[in-house]
Order: sequence, then structure tokens, then C-alpha cells
Amino acid sequence: MLNKNFTQGYTNIQKAFNRFLDNAWHNDLCYARTAWMFFSQTLNRFDKSISTFRSKAMNFTAIIFVMTIGSYVFFPMMANADIADDQKSTEHSSVALVIASMQNQTKSFGSLPVSEDAPVRKTFVIPITAYTSEAAQTDDSPCITASGMDVCKRNQEDIVAANFLPMGTRVRIPELYGDRIFTVQDRMNRRYDKHMDIWLKDLSQAKQFGLKITKIEVF
Repeated sequence: MLNKNFTQGYTNIQKAFNRFLDNAWHNDLCYARTAWMFFSQTLNRFDKSISTFRSKAMNFTAIIFVMTIGSYVFFPMMANADIADDQKSTEHSSVALVIASMQNQTKSFGSLPVSEDAPVRKTFVIPITAYTSEAAQTDDSPCITASGMDVCKRNQEDIVAANFLPMGTRVRIPELYGDRIFTVQDRMNRRYDKHMDIWLKDLSQAKQFGLKITKIEVF
């Protein structure tokens, strides 16, 4: 009985909804019918125009194909003019590049200018000593400077230690080494202020160097 009542109610709702749709369509509710008719007419006109072009598309394609073939048969020079020009310009440019390459191989470019030495910014008269990469004179990593450079691996005696100059400063000790350039890459004990240590490879040479008071030039 309950199922029958439910089915009957659903049928009544469906009929009422259908009557509402019919009434809305006939009364043009919210201009729905007008909009639908305008859309349908526009779609029909567009389809007619496309069908006309579609029916003649093969004819247009055949005409274009015949004209293209005819231009190659009756006017071959005109049809191939662009291709010929492109090939000609490419050939000239390739030859020019080959010639330029051959000239560069035999051309003398000279040498780069040699820059002058930078002017001396400051001079100091300080005591200078020497040290080596001995653990007794440095720390537990005797080959590594305060800047992180491995002087043992580098093996060049142009490194100095100083606390009063920035890392990377270039200095010269003219009375001892002439125009030879040294670079500050290490630090000394904090108690040494205006003092400089030169790194040497051999311990005996460092001891023989002793203590010298001389002028340094800072660049």
C-alpha cells in the first residue's frame, strides 16, 4: 500500500513538472523560447554557409594544385628564384667564412700589453722573522695557513704571516728580496702586532734568517 502511494505521488509530481515546462515554453518564460529560436536559426545559417563552401572545397583545391604545377612547368625560373637565391647566398657566406678562417691562422695578433706595477700605498719599518711548516712552530695542521692555503702542496716561498694587514694583501721587501711580491695568507700569535713572518721550506734557512728590521711596501 505504501509503495503504491509513493508511486502515485511521484507520478503526480512528474505530471505537474511537465505542465510547468509546457506552460513556461508557451508563455516564453524568461525569454527561453526566444533565445532557443535565435540560437537555432543562427546555427542553421552557419551550417548552410559551411555546406556551400564544403561542396566547393574540392574544386578550390584542384584549381590551386593545377596553378602550382603550371607555374613550375611554364615559369620554372620564377618558381625557383627564391631557392636559387638562398643557395647562392649560402655558398658565398660559406666561402667567406673559410677565407676568414685561413686569414686568422696566418695573421699576427701581437702580444697583450704588460700592466705597470700598482703604486705603493703604505710603507712600514718592522721586524721580520721566518718560519716553516713545523708543528712546533704552528699548530696541528702546519701546512694549512689561516686563509686555508696548503703551503706545503703549493711549495712556493712567497707567503707571509702578519696580523696588521688584511688577508690577500700584497707586500714587497725591497732591501731583502728586491721586486719579489709576497702575499699575506697567514696570522701570527696575537702578541705580535707590527711584525711579519716569512714562510720558508727549510728549517735551517729559517733559523739562519734570524730577526731583521727592514722596510716593507704595501700595495
